[in-house]
Amino acid sequence: MYKDRGVSGSKLEPSPFDRKRINHALDTRLERASSSTSRGLNGKEKERLSVTSSSAGKRLDHRDERPSSFPKNKCSEDESDTDSEESDVSGSDGEDTSWISWFCNLKGNEFFCEIDEDYIQDDFNLCGLSGQVPYYDYALDLILDVESSHGDMFTEEQNEMVESAAEMLYGLIHVRYILTGKGMAAMLEKFKNYDFGRCPRVYCCSQPCLPVGQSDIPRSSTVKIYCPKCEDIHYPRSKYQGNIDGAYFGTTFPHLFLMTYGHLNPQKMPQRYIPRVFGFKVRKT
Repeated sequence: MYKDRGVSGSKLEPSPFDRKRINHALDTRLERASSSTSRGLNGKEKERLSVTSSSAGKRLDHRDERPSSFPKNKCSEDESDTDSEESDVSGSDGEDTSWISWFCNLKGNEFFCEIDEDYIQDDFNLCGLSGQVPYYDYALDLILDVESSHGDMFTEEQNEMVESAAEMLYGLIHVRYILTGKGMAAMLEKFKNYDFGRCPRVYCCSQPCLPVGQSDIPRSSTVKIYCPKCEDIHYPRSKYQGNIDGAYFGTTFPHLFLMTYGHLNPQKMPQRYIPRVFGFKVRKT
């Protein structure tokens, strides 16, 4: 269905505007991804990886290399150097994992559900995204695990740019997918498993929350969690989740979700904390 995209020359040259657009995605990925596991390598990829390692002399940004255009990310918060080899994705080494599964199982990406490839392959569902994401064709091929003959020609930096563009594209597709029937069902399972966290407010009694964005415009604000009981939004408990763009979940999802699954609406509890001094209520004035 997808054919190889041609490039002018042997390198994919990013423009200053493209570099600025995905710089935020790069910084975010570096902060939140921790000890991620690379997917299974075939013989050709192993040979390519060893050649790249020997020629580069060192790893960029202290991250392990992933095969082809799949960089592997590291972080050190709350983890010692000796624990850096622990995997943040399920499955054993060498297992043939899709890019979508790998991405959704990264530390900090617990809010994302896995999008059906059939949905991504339908051009109608991707309408308008090609103008928002740099390196759109390469990013789409990466998400769908489509083999590209141009991977060998890209430098390590260019592969990182394509990887970051793929994460941005996946997020923009994700906000559309979770408003569909299948997307709602996938998010329902995560809601039942408390994957989105619980409300930190005492009187909400650990009410499970839903992810929400304060804007539908990318890079406007980070994702928050919405509590159906107090009807307020809060910061996620994990800083890795807190670095995700809120536009990848949008302003509509939690409210449409609760309209679709009305039985999940909790009973509103108007109880609020009352400030007191020596047992007397503090006057607002």
